[in-house]
Amino acid sequence: MEKAKKIGIYGGTFAPPHNGHVYAALAFYDQLALDVLYVIPSFVPPHKQVDANDDPSIRLKMTELAFSTHPDYGKKIFVSDIELTRGGKSYTAHTLAYFKEHLDGELYFLCGTDMILSMDTWYDPAYIFRTATIVYARREEERDLDEKIRLKIDTYRQVYGARVLSLGIKAHPLSSTDVRARRRAGEDIRSYVPASVWDYIQASGLYTKEV
Repeated sequence: MEKAKKIGIYGGTFAPPHNGHVYAALAFYDQLALDVLYVIPSFVPPHKQVDANDDPSIRLKMTELAFSTHPDYGKKIFVSDIELTRGGKSYTAHTLAYFKEHLDGELYFLCGTDMILSMDTWYDPAYIFRTATIVYARREEERDLDEKIRLKIDTYRQVYGARVLSLGIKAHPLSSTDVRARRRAGEDIRSYVPASVWDYIQASGLYTKEV
């Protein structure tokens, strides 16, 4: 792996990757002026329930397609199979440890609202906060969460010495669960996912049956 100064890490299930994922990832890349960004589909997400017929290799392929049209893809933006190759539960602490060992630079980890509110319940949160600067992006526009997020971040800073930044983007209230549900209901999801991802979903017949 090449050396970099500012290394962005964005993990997720990506089942499927949607426009909100791409929007947040590229804002992360641009606003923090990252030298390199790794987008990492999980193998077994510790905090989410995946479909019984989930295939991580399909999620990896769709994630590659979602970012493949960006001019920096393959140069500074990469989709990594590290968690699929490692197998087992995809703990963020383990992924950060890998990048800390193999790359020379400062790590930045992008997460959403649900993650920033629960990160202290993850596997080895002290290591996560010690190893990376946390950057969070709001997906929703619920103002009643503002104080809850602020208090949580204050706690992380006091207890763990955490470095936490907010990504300045417009809320993008979309989830993969919503996209799958709409697809299974027979709705047109082309406006929710990148065109290449839609083509793959359509050609593969994905998300058409309840499991």
